[in-house]
Amino acid sequence: MPVSYDEALRMIQAAHERARQMGIRVTAAVVDEGGLLQGLGRMTGAPPLSAQIAESKAVGAALWHRDGASLAEVNQQRPAFFQAVAQLVSLPIIPGLGSALIRRDGAILGAIGVSGGKPEQDLDCAEHGLRALSV
Repeated sequence: MPVSYDEALRMIQAAHERARQMGIRVTAAVVDEGGLLQGLGRMTGAPPLSAQIAESKAVGAALWHRDGASLAEVNQQRPAFFQAVAQLVSLPIIPGLGSALIRRDGAILGAIGVSGGKPEQDLDCAEHGLRALSV
């Protein structure tokens, strides 16, 4: 079963709540397994570009079936291959912390991407968003 719109909103709200606790403003994006946007929320005051970055982080994770840290490793170890694959998708792929895969019953359903804080903060918010699925 794919991620529903309501689940996407719950993840975005949870990511925003975590950002508030840390005193930062972020954008969170949820995409399905095909990298199509399911939901996006930009907190008031989050950098305008964070919306595109969050979606690009999520798209890369969903389509490669790798979280952002793993994508960064591929980019570092095999940059030519990474760039070739990155040309196959409609949005630029942003490797690095801040995206996490959405899994259910062993299947990858999509990904959440967060942008606006430091990389570690973005990842913390994304992981907090994922935990909202188990509530």
